[in-house]
Amino acid sequence: MTGTTPAVLGLGFYAVYLGVGFGLRTWVQWRRTGDSGWRGISGRFGSPEWWAGVLFTVALIAGVLGPVTALLGLDPVAALDAAPAQLLGVSAALAGIAATFATQLAMGTSWRIGVDETESTDLVTTGPFALVRNPIFTAMATTGLGLGLMVPNLVALLGFVLLLVALQLQVRVVEEPYLLRAHGQSYATYAATVGRFIPGLGHLPAAPAADRRRPTQEAV
Repeated sequence: MTGTTPAVLGLGFYAVYLGVGFGLRTWVQWRRTGDSGWRGISGRFGSPEWWAGVLFTVALIAGVLGPVTALLGLDPVAALDAAPAQLLGVSAALAGIAATFATQLAMGTSWRIGVDETESTDLVTTGPFALVRNPIFTAMATTGLGLGLMVPNLVALLGFVLLLVALQLQVRVVEEPYLLRAHGQSYATYAATVGRFIPGLGHLPAAPAADRRRPTQEAV
């Protein structure tokens, strides 16, 4: 691909990604439950939880600015400016967009954007969630990688890096602690056997047997 083609395609793919993964999925959730599923940024200002949400938002903005700055003349990183890399990016972006929506649908009514500590949804462990615990985020990262390879300038690549950091923070400091509190041993067992983002990688340590025993009640 030459000229402005990668940037134009990148913008088009990104519009589809946002429209399907956020707009259409939100509409489906609202039709099913009467609730959009949006919970927003959690945590106090400056906390790791807050940074997870902020960095994710910045990464989304960078996803638009990457191809826009390419159209405005920002040069790509020379080492990645090659047709094979761009074609790989197209394939990864298309696969990531499709997988994002499919895995979102697989969550059913448990799908949320963000976490509300006051509610408890069903723990989904089947379908793509039997392969990894966070297949939606894996699909989003795949989309980001694809778009970064299509338009490999510094803005797009920085956006991809910020996305990876945001996803790690969101899972490790927001979602995993919440799921352990909400689902207890069910989630602990699941997390000890199913990888975080990649099959076989990122298991949480199984709770020691002593931690799983029911505490004794003291006589008063």
